[in-house]
Amino acid sequence: MALQKAKFIPGINREGTRYSADSGWYDCDKMRFRKGYPETIGGWVKYTQESYKGVARALHDWSAKSGANYLAIGTNLKEYVEIGEDIVDITPIRLTTAAGDPRFAAVNGSSVLTVTETDHGAVLNDFVTFSASASLGGTITDVVLDQEYQITEIVDPDNFKIDVTTVANGSDTGDGGAGTIAAYQINVGTNAFVSGTGWGVGAYGDGPWGFSVALSDTNQLRLVSQDIFGDDLIFNPRGGGVYYWDESAGTAVRGIDFSDLAGASDTPIASLQTMVSDVDRHVICFGVNALGENEIDPLLIRWSDQENAAVWTPTATNSAGGQVLSVGTAVVGAVKARHEILVFTDIGITSMRFSGAPFVYTFSVVAENISLIAPKAAVAAGDSVYFMDREGFYLYKGSVQPIPCSVYDYVFSHLQKEQQYKIFAAANPDDSEVTWFYPVGGSNAEITNYVTYNYAENLWTIGTFDRGAWIHAGTKDYPVSASNDLVDVNTNFLFTQEIGHDADGSEMDPFIESGGMEIGEGDDIMFLSRIVADLYLSGMVDNVDIDVIIKGRMYPLESLSTLYTTSIVAGTTQNNVRVRSREIAIRLEGSGMGYGWRMGDFRFDAKKDGER
Repeated sequence: MALQKAKFIPGINREGTRYSADSGWYDCDKMRFRKGYPETIGGWVKYTQESYKGVARALHDWSAKSGANYLAIGTNLKEYVEIGEDIVDITPIRLTTAAGDPRFAAVNGSSVLTVTETDHGAVLNDFVTFSASASLGGTITDVVLDQEYQITEIVDPDNFKIDVTTVANGSDTGDGGAGTIAAYQINVGTNAFVSGTGWGVGAYGDGPWGFSVALSDTNQLRLVSQDIFGDDLIFNPRGGGVYYWDESAGTAVRGIDFSDLAGASDTPIASLQTMVSDVDRHVICFGVNALGENEIDPLLIRWSDQENAAVWTPTATNSAGGQVLSVGTAVVGAVKARHEILVFTDIGITSMRFSGAPFVYTFSVVAENISLIAPKAAVAAGDSVYFMDREGFYLYKGSVQPIPCSVYDYVFSHLQKEQQYKIFAAANPDDSEVTWFYPVGGSNAEITNYVTYNYAENLWTIGTFDRGAWIHAGTKDYPVSASNDLVDVNTNFLFTQEIGHDADGSEMDPFIESGGMEIGEGDDIMFLSRIVADLYLSGMVDNVDIDVIIKGRMYPLESLSTLYTTSIVAGTTQNNVRVRSREIAIRLEGSGMGYGWRMGDFRFDAKKDGER
């Protein structure tokens, strides 16, 4: 019997049936294509063993003039900076009370304290730090009280509860004394998008708007925009305030509101997104309150004076200003492109270009009836911007062009549209890839899946990954990602990606599976007797253990069943099998740790056979 080389069509094709994906690939996980051949992606390890609180949906890295490398981490609960693998809390303080304002009440046998603070302004899960307290008289000492606590229950506008580290006894009858001070961090956000409230829920003023809870940075999915102004960090929880962290002051200093900057004038109160322009160095807010107003205008763009993050009052002698967009009802997101900023509203895209005095920026509509599926669903890679709309994938390179997608129906039929605002895009220029991470599952689904476009080879792959954020990280040797554990939300981690071949000390379990293969037009039975594998192996090749699973069926509407399983190890010459079927599919699964593999040209010994 003669061997026949199988030439598989590169890329994953899910637009038809498995049968119609003849001689192609139908499914995979943790795989990519290079020069038309499938290979395993790189593994990952914890970037640092130090955890952080909340789910991070924003990462931003930069180098200061001092040579220090930083990574900003924006979670739904806090803002952090990482330096030297230490993760430091820089969450701003919104309120510091006068001495004696907060009072404690304990219950014998309970670790739960009720805190009384008039108009505390806190929401559930907020963080507060007490200092200068006095013992309540028993086990609840000043040492127990003078810590950071997360609020476990909001009783009313003047009372809330915390769970301290010690159980109270009958002697804890005090109230903390006249010297207790409370420092409240800015309100936390949620890990879920709430349908029916907030921007992105249809037209502004349409439907239930005004009858349900209005958007704020506390009752909506917390998305944080981050950018660098010189050596300093600017960050903005979507729908909330805009904050500034001074790198030169060190990590012991927290971020501050823009209104607290020296010389501040008419600084933003609330914004949907903030960035720093790359050439002219204006701080720009998208969807921001107008001058003298407190509420967000969802189509208004404002920018600071050039090279001055504190001054936002337009005058004849500065370049501060603003512009209301003409297309759409609300800004969804903005991304820096080559020599311009693309601003996505709910129904169009506007190009924002620096022009200098007197107008500072010019605005032109580049596309209508197209937008972003989520604020972070666009990313710049090379000289293009790739983005995901509610109905497809696109690139912008001077004009908007659709990207034909061979997994379109698979992705859009599986993603959880109620939580689509969690979707984010990430670039991997080392492998010419753009990846969109998206949620699948129930109404409060978290991100579990991804779809990757290789723009150099025009190929698509799919798979599973539970991540909240991902960044190429130019200051690092490898990309960095963030976990999105909602079960233990106070213990999430950063990961170094594309390193090694394992999943942080566990098996990565990559696989790839073909479409249906047959002899002729499928009216003959195929007898498969031998497989000669062609694989490039890397890493600890002595650990190689790749299962070759042969599935088959007689008719396209039948379910595939496993007909034969054989293994490839280091040094395998050929695999003798015995398979009879009208249609077969080949699946390669990697197990074990410490190695990666790339598939070449497999050869099969197959011939026509009879029914018996």
